[in-house]
Amino acid sequence: MKAQVLLPKVFNFPFTYNCSSENKIGDLVEVPFGSKKEIGVVWKNIYPVPQNIKIKDVRKKTEYSIDGKMVDFIEWFSSYNMVPVGLVLKMVIGGTDKFIRIKDDFLKPKKTPKKIFKLNQEQSDALIFLEKVKNRFDVAVLQGTTGSGKTLVYFERIKKIIKQNSQALVLLPEIFLTNDFKLRFEEFFGFEPAIWHSKITPKNKRKIWKGVINNEIKILIGARSALLLPFKKLGIIIVDEEHDTSYKQDEGVIYNARDMAISRANFENIPIHLVSSIPSIETYNNICNKKYRHVKINKRYNEYPLPDTKIVNLNIKKIKDKFIANETINLVNTYLKKKEQVLFFINRRGFAPYLICKKCGYKITCPNCSLYLTFHKFKNRAICHHCSFEKDIKTKCKSDRNCEFIMYGPGVEKIFEEVQTIFPNKKIVIFSSDYLNKKEKTEKLFKDIKENKINIIIGTQMISKGFNFPNLNCIVVIDADFSGRGYDLRTTEKNIQLYHQLSGRAGRFSSKSLIIYQTVSPSDLTLNELIKNKSEKLLINELVLRKKNKLPPFLRLIAIIISAKSRSLSLQGAREIKTKLNNINDLEVLGPVDSPLLKIKKNFRSRLLIRFNYRSLMQKKIARVLNGLKISSKIKLTVDVDPINFS
Repeated sequence: MKAQVLLPKVFNFPFTYNCSSENKIGDLVEVPFGSKKEIGVVWKNIYPVPQNIKIKDVRKKTEYSIDGKMVDFIEWFSSYNMVPVGLVLKMVIGGTDKFIRIKDDFLKPKKTPKKIFKLNQEQSDALIFLEKVKNRFDVAVLQGTTGSGKTLVYFERIKKIIKQNSQALVLLPEIFLTNDFKLRFEEFFGFEPAIWHSKITPKNKRKIWKGVINNEIKILIGARSALLLPFKKLGIIIVDEEHDTSYKQDEGVIYNARDMAISRANFENIPIHLVSSIPSIETYNNICNKKYRHVKINKRYNEYPLPDTKIVNLNIKKIKDKFIANETINLVNTYLKKKEQVLFFINRRGFAPYLICKKCGYKITCPNCSLYLTFHKFKNRAICHHCSFEKDIKTKCKSDRNCEFIMYGPGVEKIFEEVQTIFPNKKIVIFSSDYLNKKEKTEKLFKDIKENKINIIIGTQMISKGFNFPNLNCIVVIDADFSGRGYDLRTTEKNIQLYHQLSGRAGRFSSKSLIIYQTVSPSDLTLNELIKNKSEKLLINELVLRKKNKLPPFLRLIAIIISAKSRSLSLQGAREIKTKLNNINDLEVLGPVDSPLLKIKKNFRSRLLIRFNYRSLMQKKIARVLNGLKISSKIKLTVDVDPINFS
């Protein structure tokens, strides 16, 4: 008999092979492909069989298979995100040839000391609410103020699920979160979790993949890509910090892991819980429309209050040559004297984001991208945060001497330097992705912060994401700026979430904590409503604006980026594509325009934006048009379904 086998490659169709009757859909098999052997999956026989060519034989069947629900999900994922189905399969079984050929003994999770946790009344009520829908598809949002113990609630939910011999998947937005989360997990469950992300070793990936497909691993903690692992008996999905934009994969296969997690739960017919302190605008809209069930925990664990707030008006203070006001310093000192930790928050990496010569006006920009280079003092180099280009800042000026650069705008390194000058006897560290690139260094930093060996932390946005620092009771926002760049439609939403999350890092175990907002816009509406803890009102206002401006979640968007070595070529390609897309009914095609990030990695970028009714799934029609185009090899197309910004 003949079988169609999908290979984990850039193909949007399977290949036909001869096979025995024992091969069924979902089986992983070894097949000849060209001069090599490949592992593929027996697929649905819905594609035309090629004529007049020699059909090769399936070489052998492996011991592994994925079920029909996963096959259906892979096809849907491919269609929705407009990516080749073979590439999606690669995310599911990528590297399987190596996994299968190497024999591993599955190691049972190492046992760890366990603590006894007791839920308070609000947590218990939330758990009962989540459990109302048992073993079928259901989206429930668990919302709770930062420090309210949401994690404990869904840990209890997971504990009951795995007792039924099912598996649980917990998605986290950043791999940096896994270290801190791992400790909390071990204290609750009494064993080490399996952790999946891009940085784990091939050996561990192999063991986890086999453990998941054989139902030996019961709980998996993972970043985005864990969503596509072939679980044998998945029973629940948790998406923690569901609002976080890190769930959007913006390179390679472009997709939103939160949205795809909801779809996978639907295909698996299992419950999914979205967990957040402030939901994303899409999730909040679905709560308002009663599409998602919703439960809220209002009090912090052990009823510690949220921090007090203080606005420091930088216009009045007229700070010169420094970024921290004297009023801020006096407030910070009251906490340092009590041996409590302080966080200075600035959402910019490096030392300074702009360098301009005061003699000739030369600006240091990236030769590959239309962006300024950020100066990183610890490397003494200017670096592009898009393509990673680096250069020395010694540059010849018009006078034949070196340029004298003025450095505008502070980054974490500049604030670190200023804080060191103000508090010379304190232990100060930087909490930024540039400084947390080694596991041992990261684990030591977490340990030192928790043991109160660190007095002051200088942190970027990553510190707002779910970390639990028991001695942190004062936070200083260096520049509480709520204005946004025009190409980010989520500026207000992200600010609401960021500053709410950030305030929740302070006072988790104290009745007296403080967050200081230094700002040049003290009367800003978003800031003042946030301080009054009126996040819900801000989200309602944002929904009104989105509806008025015909933006998600009221209409769907698909962005098409057309890249080429010249601007004229990218614009010309975009115009030709728009002409073809205009033949599709019920579509509005906006553009082409220059992308706000005009050049990235030496390629100029033009953008088309497709807008259509949110009830419609137009991807198949759009894909048919794009696949039928005769595009110059000098042009590259990138399709982004549900873009989170317009860059």
